[in-house]
Amino acid sequence: MSDLPPNGLPRYRVLTGPDDAKFCHRVSEALELGYRLYGSPTLTYDGEQVVVGQAVLWRGDQG
Repeated sequence: MSDLPPNGLPRYRVLTGPDDAKFCHRVSEALELGYRLYGSPTLTYDGEQVVVGQAVLWRGDQG
């Protein structure tokens, strides 16, 4: 595996979106690419739905 993320993706990413299966798949895809979870997920309510965020860090970076 490369020391750099694929497809020009940044080393650090924050994934956000509605708390649904699509969001979970996006986080799972990032992990499969070689990212690791960075910190705890965060949740908020925007008045209509729960919105979740999860930071991920490229596996070669320390944090």
